[in-house]
Amino acid sequence: MNATFRNPIVEKAADPWLLKHSDGYYYFMSTQFGCLEITKSASMTGIAAGLKKKVWIPEENGPYSHNLWAPELHRLEDRWYICYTANDGGGDESRRICVLENGAADPTEGEWSWKGTLETPLAGLDGTVMELGGRLYFLYAGYGHYPDYGSAIFIVRMANPWTLDLDGGHVLLSAPTLEWEKQGGMAINEGPVILRRNGFIFLVYSASTTWSEDYSLGMLTMKEGSDPMEAASWVKSPVPVFRKSAENGVYATGHNSFTLSPDGTEDWIVYHALPAPGADTGLRSTRVQKFGWRPDGTPDFGAPLSDSHDIALPAGERI
Repeated sequence: MNATFRNPIVEKAADPWLLKHSDGYYYFMSTQFGCLEITKSASMTGIAAGLKKKVWIPEENGPYSHNLWAPELHRLEDRWYICYTANDGGGDESRRICVLENGAADPTEGEWSWKGTLETPLAGLDGTVMELGGRLYFLYAGYGHYPDYGSAIFIVRMANPWTLDLDGGHVLLSAPTLEWEKQGGMAINEGPVILRRNGFIFLVYSASTTWSEDYSLGMLTMKEGSDPMEAASWVKSPVPVFRKSAENGVYATGHNSFTLSPDGTEDWIVYHALPAPGADTGLRSTRVQKFGWRPDGTPDFGAPLSDSHDIALPAGERI
C-alpha cells in the first residue's frame, strides 16, 4: 500500500488557497483567470480528482470581468465569502478586490451573490481577512512607489466582511525595500496570509515578481495581544523564510496558504512554484509539504521538495 505522494498535487494552479473545514472536507481555489472555481476533496493530496464547481462567471466584458486572480475562501460570521482580484482589462491602477457571499453550509452549493468591491485607498490585489480579538481586519497589496514601483502590504479594519472601516486607519506594514524583494523588474510585497501559533501572529507574504525564479516568501511577526494596526507591532524577517531550491529543481516558490492534516496534528504549507528558471507562468503548479516549529516558536518551512521526493501522506489521510 502506497503511503506517500509526490508534488505537484495540482498542475497549472497558481495562487493556491486550501481550507480544511469543520465538515472534514478540503476546499481549494486557485487562479483560473476567467472564472472562480471551488474544488471539494476528502483528502489534501487528492484535490486534483476532487469535485469541481464553477461558482462565479462574470458577465462578459462587464464590470470586474477580467484578470480574476488569487481567490480566497473564508468562513466568517457563519457565512462563506470569497475575495478575489479583478479589473475591467486595464493595468495595475484598475485592480480591485471583489467580495462574494454564500449562506449555504457547503460553499459548492447554494448561490453566490455579489457584495461589491472593497474600497481600498489604493488600487491593489491579493486581499485576505484576519480575525483577531473579535474584530475583522483586511490585508492587501497596494500599488505605489516604495520608493521603487510595485506593491506593499497594508492593513485596515473591517466593518463587516464586505465593508472597510477606514476611520480606523490604513497602515503600511511592509514595503519591498530589500534586494530579495525586488527581483524580476518590480519591487513586490503581495499575497499576505496569516498563521497563528505559540503566542505569535505571523504574516507571510510573497516577494519579487511571480515570473522571477526568485519569487519567495517573507514574514512579519507580531506577539499576540499587540495592536495589529501599529506598524511597530510587526517585526520583519531580513531574509526569505521560503525560497527556490536549484538542487531540488523548484523555483519561484510563493503565493501560499496554510492548512492542517486531516487529524489536525500537522501544519502544511501550500504554495505554487515553477519547474525551471524562466519557465512560463502558466506552468505554476500547486505543491504541499509539512513544516515544523523552531524552539523560539517561529515556523521552519525548510526547502521546497523535489518532484521525485516521496512525501508521507498527511496524518489521518487515507488512501
